[in-house]
Amino acid sequence: MMSSKARFALLLTCFFWAISFVASKAALEYFPPITIVTLRMIVSSLCFALLFMRKRPQIPYRKLWPSLLLLTLFGTGLHYTIQTYGLTLTSAANAGVYAITSPITITVIAWVFLKEGLRPLKTLGMMVALLGVLLVIGPDQIMNFSISGHILGDLLVMTSIFMWGIFTVLCKHFGTSLPALSLTAAITFLGTLLMLPAGIWEFISNPEPIRIAPPQAWLAILFLGVTCSFLATLLYLFALKETESQKVGAYLYTIPPMTQLAAFLILGEKIALLSVLGMGLVLSGVWMTEKG
Repeated sequence: MMSSKARFALLLTCFFWAISFVASKAALEYFPPITIVTLRMIVSSLCFALLFMRKRPQIPYRKLWPSLLLLTLFGTGLHYTIQTYGLTLTSAANAGVYAITSPITITVIAWVFLKEGLRPLKTLGMMVALLGVLLVIGPDQIMNFSISGHILGDLLVMTSIFMWGIFTVLCKHFGTSLPALSLTAAITFLGTLLMLPAGIWEFISNPEPIRIAPPQAWLAILFLGVTCSFLATLLYLFALKETESQKVGAYLYTIPPMTQLAAFLILGEKIALLSVLGMGLVLSGVWMTEKG
């Protein structure tokens, strides 16, 4: 049974990630993708550095660093870069449809490599949550799905989703050796070091975006670094230590409903009755998966 702390951590994580799409879109208006990823990683690393000024971290054993490097490639810099480039090359409709495959990817990978069982109630819950997400997305966006003209962007988005599934399962496998805080910090610092050369090269090639970017663009970077890369990843790994990968992955189905809810609260956009029904199904499906 998942604890209330883990449940709250996952819901807050998904809320941050739901808003991240808006922040990423705002940042992409002024910064190129590699610059965005590098800056958000630097911000996240600074958050950990400030935190560790007061709390001494547990340093990973030398034998863990190859595993941490693997986690870094699949869960931070390279993952963010592929995802951000993909979003610039495909439509919002396609990205939304592909995003709902993330929990399915985690379920299959965890079933194969971690031997996490696919019990009937858990499977039914995943199907109910998937149906709910499809209702939230709506028939219009689904009908707008097309691979014509942006195959590369689609492949990049799908690759980033598959990488996150591998990252989740690897964290579950390797994460028992480190607290969530030390694990998240290690892969964040490594990811920042890996992204710095590419970020510096892009800045030297085209320094103008950083020079002319308005305050709202920097606020978007700050949000991505503090909430999405720092807090959300930390909370996600905390919850992952307490329960199965498949149950954690099921919570990713709450991101589309939370995106609509945020649009309603922040932008005043209306929520269709079909979306309300979909939100109910998502919550019911996640509950069933958690019980399964």
